[in-house]
Amino acid sequence: MEHTRKTDLASLRALIRKHKRWDMLFGLLGLAALAVGILTLVALFTDMALTGFGRLDADFFTHFPSRRAGQAGILSAWVGSILVMVLTALVAVPLGIAGAVYLEEYARKNWFTDVIELNITNLAGVPSIIYGLLALGLFVYTFGLGQSILTAGLTLALLILPIVITTTREALRAIPQHVREAAYGCGASQWQVVSDHLLPYSTPGILTGVIIGLSRAIGETAPIITIGALTFIAFLPPVPFTADEAGHVAGLFDWLFSPFTVMPIQIFNWTSRPDPAFHQNAAAASFVLVFMTLGMNGVAIWLRYRLRKNIKW
Repeated sequence: MEHTRKTDLASLRALIRKHKRWDMLFGLLGLAALAVGILTLVALFTDMALTGFGRLDADFFTHFPSRRAGQAGILSAWVGSILVMVLTALVAVPLGIAGAVYLEEYARKNWFTDVIELNITNLAGVPSIIYGLLALGLFVYTFGLGQSILTAGLTLALLILPIVITTTREALRAIPQHVREAAYGCGASQWQVVSDHLLPYSTPGILTGVIIGLSRAIGETAPIITIGALTFIAFLPPVPFTADEAGHVAGLFDWLFSPFTVMPIQIFNWTSRPDPAFHQNAAAASFVLVFMTLGMNGVAIWLRYRLRKNIKW
């Protein structure tokens, strides 16, 4: 009996050692894969920064595109990107959060909501060019919005809406059920539970989804080209309540219907030219675009950290 017990113990120890070796091997493989990805990203980013660093000056940000590489700038591109992103966020974030709250807290669980959830999940993986074709037929031709900032903002809002809805629902599900039960036990209505407890507690997760969506939208090229973004534009959208050269005073929302370009379109235009000087401009613009994306992610991480510190279950 004693001999059998010792044999079983030795076999168990050998099995544990074998599994530890496999765990160590898997960890090393994961670390190697992570290192390859990070080193590749660092190498590409470093090459891009070194190539375009010489063009990063004040004139590059304050000049319009030009046929002369040394005089070309990204003024219309970065202004257009910011305006399109602001409009995208104003449309996608409220609709996405409202839709997620309805599906998660209000909607009854039946075949209809199952179909909606299935379609939202599938829409998150649809290629962006499909959204561009949809926007071209719906916003440009059917609604007559033209090739404008409004069309671009609505298109990208549709693109990131499934992402915002999905991440918001996951953030709501992460809140412990006893928070809801305690609020209902104190006499709170369903809306009070949502507005005073669920949304504040899920804000860090919601911010993550919003920034992921906006980070995808700011780098999209296919849907923006499809709806007719300009590759060369030497003017800015009209500032509200200011007069142009003809004396026409711009209205509050005239800028929404202005032609536009964005950073990815400008980069695509420069990289398609054979002159190496334009490739340097494209590298500099790419560096600015990456910096804008990292800036948005940095702000989101900081806000999420600050908000999580204030959450106490």
